[in-house]
Amino acid sequence: MRFNTTITRYLFWEMIPPFLINLVFFTFIFLMTRILEITNMVVNYQVNLSAVLLMLVYHLPFFMIYIIPMAVMMSILITLLRMSADNEIIALKAGGWSISYFLPPVLFFCLMGCVLTGWMSIYGLPWGRNAFRELIYEKATSSLEVGLKERRFNDAFQGITLYVKHIDSRTKKLQNVFIEDRRNTNLVSAIIAPKARFYHPPNSPTFTFRLYNGSINHVDIKNNSNTYLYFETYDLKLNMMPSSETTRNSDQIDEEEMTLSELRQYLDTADRNTKQYNVALTEFHRKFSVPIACFALGLLALPFGINSRQAKRSYGLLLGLIFFLIYYVLLSIGWILGEAGVYPPIIGMWVPNAVMGGTGLLFIVRTQKEKSLIVDEVTIALWHWLIEHLSFLRKRFSAP
Repeated sequence: MRFNTTITRYLFWEMIPPFLINLVFFTFIFLMTRILEITNMVVNYQVNLSAVLLMLVYHLPFFMIYIIPMAVMMSILITLLRMSADNEIIALKAGGWSISYFLPPVLFFCLMGCVLTGWMSIYGLPWGRNAFRELIYEKATSSLEVGLKERRFNDAFQGITLYVKHIDSRTKKLQNVFIEDRRNTNLVSAIIAPKARFYHPPNSPTFTFRLYNGSINHVDIKNNSNTYLYFETYDLKLNMMPSSETTRNSDQIDEEEMTLSELRQYLDTADRNTKQYNVALTEFHRKFSVPIACFALGLLALPFGINSRQAKRSYGLLLGLIFFLIYYVLLSIGWILGEAGVYPPIIGMWVPNAVMGGTGLLFIVRTQKEKSLIVDEVTIALWHWLIEHLSFLRKRFSAP
């Protein structure tokens, strides 16, 4: 394999601008999926602009895990399509270049994307998840009276549904309060009180609801029994949102909040026959399989970019998006089936890379031999079939 330093540097630096543009564009698109959640925090808890920006920053690592491989693929594809349209690919081939000579800059660019994605997956994602949780907890606990809305069901507390008919803005007293407590899986409690107040001690993770002259209806689901009680004063302690330290000590930890060492420790000690173990194992393999996808998708983009002529630029971009969608669908299926224990999580997380990487290598070999890509033949056949059927339908419906 010939390694021309000047041309290799040229190809590499040509990929940087489209990579940055794709990164910004897809980041904006993905962040829009969280706008409703952030809007809810702004409306309910009067979050300021700086907190909103922090929320967006904390969400970035999760999105970047998928955006960077996609941006790497599209950047390679756009660069080569542009060079093909400007006849630079033809000039390089005339100078003795084959597709193998394009591999060094492409692989180095994929390595850069792999390192960035790996850092986001291993370090950025746990940091972002924990920081976002802590920020929401801080804002929610500092302004619970703002978050509570009259005549509206509130589920800010885990396992608790709270309804308040009227809130005195001056004294902060609550009137006609209904609380449904589902924190115990075997016991559901319905609490009704005409008056209540809430207290939040400084630097405390808990709220205390003090209810007056109300009643409690306990329904024991396990024993199929019911208990009805009256009270003059009843204190109900609630957590707005568990802190990361509390969550780490529980069995319901979010695997995306775990660091790599914590995941390994959990996998070494957890029961292998549980769904929680499969979820943790799937997350462990995802931290490595998604970064490696930069190589699989990059190798797939290489033959598409070289084989596409100027008239086929949109066609090449469309193929790139379709194959990325196929990769994401395969990853999602593997994620779901791996967590459910249908097959080992390692298969679900690595099969998409094997499929995309193997397809890319097959197309590279065919391009090296100056053969058309199989996908081109399939697309042409489907296009002719579609034209024939549309012509048949047009004639049929246009006939008198």
